[in-house]
Amino acid sequence: MPARQNFLKSFPSNALIILIATILSLSIAQSAFAAEGQKASHPSEGLFLVQIVILVVFGRLLGELMVRIGQPSIMGQIIAGIILGPSLLGLAFPHLQASLFPTDGTQKSMADAVGQLGILFLLLLAGMETDLGLAKRLRRSAAGVSLTGIVIPFVAGFALGEFIPDALLPDPEKRLVTSLFLGTALSISSVKIVATVVREMDFMRRNIGQLIVASAIIDDTIGWVIIAVTFGIAEKGTVDLTTLATSIIGTLAFMAVSFTIGRRIVFEIIRWTNDNFRSDLPVLSAIIAVMGGMAIITNLIGVHTVLGAFVAGILVGESPILTRQIDVQLRGLTTALFMPVFFGLTGLQTDLTVLADPSILLLTAAVVVIASIGKFGGAFAAAKIGGYSASEALALGCGMNARGSTEVIVATIGLSVGVLDEKLFSVIVAMAVITTMAMPPTLRWALARLPLREEERDRLEREQFESESFLGNFERILLAVDGSQSGRLATWLAAFFAVTRKMPVTVLDVRAADETRDGNEAKADAAKTSQAKSFAEDLRQCATDLISSGPADKDAASAGDIHITVREKDGELETVLGDTSDAGHDLLFTGIEPSTGEDGRFNDALQIMTSAFKGTPAIVTARGTLPERPQDLRILLPVSGTERSIRAAEFGLAIAKAANAHCAILLIVEPRQARAIPRISDRGDDQRDVLKKVGAIADYYGIDVEKVVQEGPSPELSILRHARSGKYNLIVLGVSKRASGGLSYGSVADTLLQTADRSCIFIETDMASSQAIRE
Repeated sequence: MPARQNFLKSFPSNALIILIATILSLSIAQSAFAAEGQKASHPSEGLFLVQIVILVVFGRLLGELMVRIGQPSIMGQIIAGIILGPSLLGLAFPHLQASLFPTDGTQKSMADAVGQLGILFLLLLAGMETDLGLAKRLRRSAAGVSLTGIVIPFVAGFALGEFIPDALLPDPEKRLVTSLFLGTALSISSVKIVATVVREMDFMRRNIGQLIVASAIIDDTIGWVIIAVTFGIAEKGTVDLTTLATSIIGTLAFMAVSFTIGRRIVFEIIRWTNDNFRSDLPVLSAIIAVMGGMAIITNLIGVHTVLGAFVAGILVGESPILTRQIDVQLRGLTTALFMPVFFGLTGLQTDLTVLADPSILLLTAAVVVIASIGKFGGAFAAAKIGGYSASEALALGCGMNARGSTEVIVATIGLSVGVLDEKLFSVIVAMAVITTMAMPPTLRWALARLPLREEERDRLEREQFESESFLGNFERILLAVDGSQSGRLATWLAAFFAVTRKMPVTVLDVRAADETRDGNEAKADAAKTSQAKSFAEDLRQCATDLISSGPADKDAASAGDIHITVREKDGELETVLGDTSDAGHDLLFTGIEPSTGEDGRFNDALQIMTSAFKGTPAIVTARGTLPERPQDLRILLPVSGTERSIRAAEFGLAIAKAANAHCAILLIVEPRQARAIPRISDRGDDQRDVLKKVGAIADYYGIDVEKVVQEGPSPELSILRHARSGKYNLIVLGVSKRASGGLSYGSVADTLLQTADRSCIFIETDMASSQAIRE
C-alpha cells in the first residue's frame, strides 16, 4: 500500500484534468474543422492537427503511467489508441469518436502517412540500437536461442493459420500468406523492449543479459528479412518460384552490399556532411536521406521498406563519428512525434469489441498461448543445450517472450496488404500487448534469482572502469602537425588510439601559408594538400604496422576500422580549429616545431591552437632522437596524487599498452613526507591510495609497471633526474592552464618545456576540460 501511495503522489495529479481539457477543447475545434472540410470537399488540415496533438498528448501521458509501473512506454501509447478507438471511446461516445477520427479515406490518409513514416523511423532507431559486435561475440549461443525461438512459434503460428476457419480469414484464397504473417508475428521478439527491460534492471552487462539482447538482435534481424520476403509474396497474392527467388536473392544481395561497400559509403556520407556543412542539424538530414534511399532500394527489389530502414539504422549506428548529440536529436524526434502517433493509430485500428465473439476470444487465447509457450520453450531448450543453468535458461525464456513494437508493425503491414482483416489485426495486437506486459515482471523475477559469477564480476569491474575513465569521453581525434619530429611523435599517438580505441582521425597541416609559397599560389596550395595527404598516409602506415604486430587487445581495430581524413587549412588557424571542434573532434594531438618562443615558453601558435580548440589538447614536443619503433619508447609517468596527474597516467598507460612499451610510475614525495615515512612499505595513506589507483589502471590495461617513489623539493628536477637515470625517452605530464600573458601550465611544465632533453607530452586533464567534453 505505501508503494502504491508513493506512486500516486509521484504521478502528476493534474494529468487527467489536462487530458480531459485537451480532448474537449480540441473536440470543439475539430467540429469547425470537419465542417470546413466537408464544405470544401477536401481533407481538413485543422482536424489532422487535432488528431496528431491528441495522439501525442494522450500517448505521452499513458506512456508515462506505464513507465512508472514498470512497463515499456509504447504500451501506454498503444493503450491510448485503443481507448480513443472503437473499443472504448467509440462505445461510450460514438459520435465524438467518429468526429475525431473519421473513417473517410482522404482524411484518414493524412494521419496514416505520418504513421507510415513513423514505421521507418522506428526501424531506423531499432537498427541504431542493434549491437552487431555483441551478436558476433555470442553468435553461437545467441544464434541457437534465436533460431529455436523463431522456428518453434513460427511453425505453430503457421499451422494455426492453416486451420483457422475460412470465416475468420479476410481472403481464404490467400490463406498461405496469412499463415506466414501469423507465424512471423508469433515468432519475433522486440529487441527494443527486451533491451529496455534488461537495461533498466542493470543486467545489460551480465552474461545472461548480453545473451538475451544478442538473441533478440539476431531474432529481429532475421525477422525483418522474413517480413520483407513475406511482403513480396503478399503483394503478388500467390507463391510462385520466380517471385520467391527474386525476393530472396534481392534481399541477400542487398544485405551483402550494405554490410560491405555500403558500410563505408554511409560512414563517408555522415563524415562529409558533418565536416562540411555549417547549417543546423546537417547530419540528421543525411541520416534521413540514407534511410530513405535504402528503403527505396528495398522497395524496388520487391521487399518491404522496413528492411531498408532497419539496415540503414545498423550502418548509421556503427558510424564511428555518430556523436551523442546527433543520436539524441534523432531519438528525440522519433520518441516525441512518430512513436506516439504510430502506436496510437495502431490502437485506433484495434477493435477489442470483436473479443465478444467467443470464436475470436478463443483464437486470441490460442495465439497468446502458442506465442508464449513456443518462444519460451524454444529459448529455454536452446539455453539448456548450450550448457546454461536452469535459472539462466528460465531468464532467457522469459526475456525472449516480448513482442511489442515488432508485432504491431508486422500486423500493420499485413493489414495494409489485405492478408489480415481488422479481426486478426486486433488479435495480433492483443497478443503483443499481453506478452509484452507480462515480460518485464517475469524477467525481473527470473533475473533476481541469478547469482553473480566470478568471471562476470571481473568483467563488470573492467567495464565500470571504462565507463568512468578519462579516455572513455573521447570520440574523435584531430592531428595537427607540420612534418617535424614532434609531428612524427604525435602521429604515433594518433595511430595508437586509432587502433586500440577505433577513434577516427582527421589530419591537419598547420604550417603557415608562406612556408609553402614559391610565387605560384595554386601550385603551393596543391603542394600543401599533397603534404597533408602524405601525413595521413604516414598515420595509416603506422596504424597498419601496429595491427600487423598483433596488439594484445582482442577489441583492437582491423584495417577496415581505421578512418583517416584530411582537413585543409582553408582559413585562419583559429577558425579552422573552432570548426573542427564543432564537427565533433574532442581530442587534439599537436606536434609542431619550434614548440617554444623567444621567451622560452610555448610559442604563439600553440597558444592559439589550445585556446581555439574546444576539446582536450595534448601538446607533443620531441627532444633528442626518436626511437626507430614505437615499441622502443620508455615512458615515465609522474604523479602527485591529484586527479589531473592520475588522468595523465591513464593516458600514458594507454600509450604503453598500444606500443607495448616499458612504463614507470614516478610518485614524487615532498621531503617532510619522506622523513616521516622513510620506507616505501611504510608510506602513508595518501601515497598508498595514489599507487593503488594507478596500479588498478595498469592492471586494467594489462601492463606491468615499475613504481618508484622519489624525494625532492623540486618536482621538475626529480622528474628529469629519474628520466635520465632510467633512460626514459618520453614524459607524459597532466597539466591545466594558468592565468598569464601567454600559454602556461605552471612552473613544472614550463621548466620541463625549457630544460628537458627528452620528449614530453603535456595533456590538459583538468576538470573543466573533462566537463566540456561531456557537454
